[in-house]
Amino acid sequence: MSQALIPATAGGIGLRQPHYREVFERRPALGFVEVHSENFFLDGGAAMQVLERTRAAYPLSLHGVGLSLGSADSLAEQHLAKLKRLVERIEPALVSEHLCWGGLDGWHANDLLPLPYTGQSLALMVERVERVQDTLKRTILVENLSAYVHFRDGTMSETAFLAELARRSGCGLLLDLNNLYVNAVNFGFDAEACLAELPGAAIGEIHLAGHHVGEDCLIDTHDARVCAEVWALYAAACERFGPKPTLIEWDARLPELDVLLGEAETARGIALRARGAAHG
Repeated sequence: MSQALIPATAGGIGLRQPHYREVFERRPALGFVEVHSENFFLDGGAAMQVLERTRAAYPLSLHGVGLSLGSADSLAEQHLAKLKRLVERIEPALVSEHLCWGGLDGWHANDLLPLPYTGQSLALMVERVERVQDTLKRTILVENLSAYVHFRDGTMSETAFLAELARRSGCGLLLDLNNLYVNAVNFGFDAEACLAELPGAAIGEIHLAGHHVGEDCLIDTHDARVCAEVWALYAAACERFGPKPTLIEWDARLPELDVLLGEAETARGIALRARGAAHG
């Protein structure tokens, strides 16, 4: 099975269990689909059959949520070994992880927790990303995080941290524009200005999602349509970096499949217009 490439203007969706049957029956025109890596760590069974069927129909992106790259603990070698087996079996187009930690001394938060953006954290992340890439024998993408606290001893922005991580480790970036927007509103910075800190050539995928507007902050919930402000930020990113494979993330209160397909088609339309304007 050869590794499938994803066109830059491709729009995709996160494939979730309630939509399996309909996706396989209808075979909608999707540029790619994405799944959470950890859901397919078993070597066989129904889940693996679904994944192999999906991989035969579409380019596939594996999106990890549990490797805890930034933990002060040593790297989770058993987790990495399972990911390696999955990557070798499926040969996905993309593999991604998060700029986060999620456990310490045997305690697991079941969440993606932020790092202090310091030189010490950067050195740790570079070492971890290089180790993962050496093990998988491929470049991975690292995603920016939605967060609700900042560390006082941080010495750089998250986007500047990611840019330096990509430069030192050779990794790619997964730019989640909903996460960037949520953080910008919650912490009072300019999301579009942060795009200027990122190396466009390193961005291998973009995520778009919905969020909840709370009384005091925005909460990254992945349970709603992409809002107008995030669409505008996406258009700005496409204009600055050119089109990138773009995924609609929707993990809770799942809508009908056609809603997801419509969001993916909106993203593809924006990407195509940006490419046309660049070549005009």
